Amino acid sequence: METGRAALRHLLATLAYRATRALENAPDSFAHFDGGGRQPIQILAHMGDLFDWTLSMAQGNPRWSNSKPLKWREEEQRFYSALSQFDDFLASGAPLQAPMERLLQGPVADALTHVGQLAMLRRMAGWPTKGENFYVAEIAAGRTGSDQPAAVKTF
Repeated sequence: METGRAALRHLLATLAYRATRALENAPDSFAHFDGGGRQPIQILAHMGDLFDWTLSMAQGNPRWSNSKPLKWREEEQRFYSALSQFDDFLASGAPLQAPMERLLQGPVADALTHVGQLAMLRRMAGWPTKGENFYVAEIAAGRTGSDQPAAVKTF
């Protein structure tokens, strides 16, 4: 697998890992926390839309949609599913129909920003996440679902 594709797959696994840390043990009521702009459920729905769009661009058939948010746990699964479908496409070796750099600077970077927003909103809502040394986290390309390993070193 080419170096750029392998690095992108590792970044997607990193995104899944960090999203899991931002979402795990959040009460269902967090979905509609209204103290910092968009509600978490709206952000998570947007993240699913981002990876549906990313896959469509990678396949050469760009299409965007603004999905109406599902229930919180369903929206979580939709996000991980969309992320995994894009990762599966990259793993397949099928030719990219969009420049990898554009996918990185656009939707992938946007999703990373949104994970940070979710973590910040957790703190604002009174349900902070634990700090973690992500450098030592057990992140592996291809692991883009919600089934992430436990944190190695929290603080």
